[in-house]
Amino acid sequence: MSELNGKDAYLKVLSRQYKNIEQVSEEIINLQAILNLPKGTELFLSDIHGEYGSFSHILNNGSGIIKNKIEDIFNNQIIEQERRALATLIYYPEEKLALIKRKENNLSEWYSITLYRLIEVAIEVSSKYTRSKVRKAMPKGFDYIIDELLHLQGCGPDKEKYYKQIIKSIIELDRADEFIVAISNLIKRMAIDHLHVIGDIFDRGPDAKKVMDTLVNFHSLDIQWGNHDALWIGAASGNKACIANVVRICSRYDNIDTLEDGYGINIRPLATFAIETYKDDDCNNFYPKNYDYHKYIHTDEKTIAKVHKAISIIQFKLEGQLIKKHPEYQMDDRLLLDKIDYKKGKVKINDKWYDLIDKNFPTINPEEPYKLTREEKEIMERLYDSFKHSETLQKHISFLCSKGSVYKCFNSNLLFHGCIPMDEEGEFLKVNIFEEELAGKRYLDHIEKVINKAYIERDNILGNRNEIDFLWYCWCGPKSPLFGKEKAATFERYFIDDKELHKETKNPYFILSENEEICNKIFKEFNLNKDKSHIINGHIPVKEKDGEKPIKANGKLLVIDGGFAKSYREQTGRSGYTLTYNSYGLILAANEPFDSKAKAIREELDIKYDVMINAQETERKSVADTDIGKELQNEIDNLKELLKAYKEGLIKEKF
Repeated sequence: MSELNGKDAYLKVLSRQYKNIEQVSEEIINLQAILNLPKGTELFLSDIHGEYGSFSHILNNGSGIIKNKIEDIFNNQIIEQERRALATLIYYPEEKLALIKRKENNLSEWYSITLYRLIEVAIEVSSKYTRSKVRKAMPKGFDYIIDELLHLQGCGPDKEKYYKQIIKSIIELDRADEFIVAISNLIKRMAIDHLHVIGDIFDRGPDAKKVMDTLVNFHSLDIQWGNHDALWIGAASGNKACIANVVRICSRYDNIDTLEDGYGINIRPLATFAIETYKDDDCNNFYPKNYDYHKYIHTDEKTIAKVHKAISIIQFKLEGQLIKKHPEYQMDDRLLLDKIDYKKGKVKINDKWYDLIDKNFPTINPEEPYKLTREEKEIMERLYDSFKHSETLQKHISFLCSKGSVYKCFNSNLLFHGCIPMDEEGEFLKVNIFEEELAGKRYLDHIEKVINKAYIERDNILGNRNEIDFLWYCWCGPKSPLFGKEKAATFERYFIDDKELHKETKNPYFILSENEEICNKIFKEFNLNKDKSHIINGHIPVKEKDGEKPIKANGKLLVIDGGFAKSYREQTGRSGYTLTYNSYGLILAANEPFDSKAKAIREELDIKYDVMINAQETERKSVADTDIGKELQNEIDNLKELLKAYKEGLIKEKF
């Protein structure tokens, strides 16, 4: 009789779950069948920047997945207007139902026709998944009924009567509205199997909290941190320079509501200080972008400008303190407050003097320009307490850390937000910020450990503050892979009227990666097959209106930041890119601007998009071809060993 090999301990543990030959055999059959199903659809989004309207609409329509399914099913059966109406109903069932019920004359007939159509769409989108997986995704309350309806197609006449009676009863019992909502949500749930968010959830747009609320409740996703995400992780961890940056950006883009109403951050002490300190200052260079005149009166715009300037000066002071504390950051070029001649109103940069377009600095002591005043210290302490004790913010950032990473290898694709830092020769940049020299994958791995440790130990008063300090470097440091630029020219944009100084030179990666050989080098660094892999990243808006394309390096590099944020649209001419990867291949869509949810529902509009790439696979991919498939195959192999151990009597069956 053979003996158990070195896996005996693991097999004994496994035998507690699968107690006998029958149970093991059943699970092997189940898993082997799953391997032959088509792979689920992945959706890739990047640089959401708080634009909840566009973000939620793309989730609702699956970046065109649901519309395409409706076209496939009903193209020769119903007219285009009816197909559009059905799609809109699925995207926004509650709102669309309210409109339909006000104008539909024969509501019972409409319900009957619509329910049949929705069931057909649900059957189509769920066809690639196991019945068990679909059942688990069903909304509670209608799960049994939906399960029955999804598996009655093609049945005999007796079952057909049963099928029709279910539909009839739903309508007669006045449950049609609730059923439509339930089955629409199931369709949307099954359209996207897994979501990839490739960085920059926060800032610029008004509804980052709503975006995060949606992500927290999403069924399956991963996140690759962007520099804006690192900034918010830093703020939630208590990094005061990060806190100041967050408040400044919210002021700049008229998003104070995100802080006050969304996260309960108290801005009033800062506003009171700013109004008094800058009462005789128009703060013309600090008026907010995207200002909503329907939400505020004009005097509020002036108040926000004063808040914006006050927190900007505090930010420059705090950043200067960090730069002086960490010479290893090599960011002395960002120490500009001590380069100002406050009497003449000039600043010296790169041995050249420039006139300041704003010369009013009432809180800066030229002898100690990076020292906060007593009032500024008090303001930052209050903001620190607000950020650290915001329950909603801490919940969101905890989720962001648990689901996030600097990069991810998933189904042979390499996902990251910014760049892999390189020198001009195409070598991975060697970084000496930490105790050892790091480059390439090792550098990114180490940064991920530092970010996680910083947030986990944020409340440890005896812990090392260097990790929390480094979160600010991730936001704007010249060798940060999340930032990927030589400098953040924030001071220059506010105070110097010289466009050359406003430029932020990108890391050489962004040019070099357009070369296929450089992409292959990166694939090798991350142990990926160069013939099957793609780099998918965002961060730098694709200026399509200037002829720039998101597909680079002979299709090896896909850049999916096309400008979700409204502030980018003048540069890009688009409203973001979305990428889907289904069993047939990759599809990159360039989206047109999304105006509003209300307009989309009323006019039955969809996000218009042009397909930029349709990389069809020679063979349809199955679950066996995915990372999950590899895990399942490993599980099958272990179960077969357990089955052998049962058959040979090395482990006793239990009944």
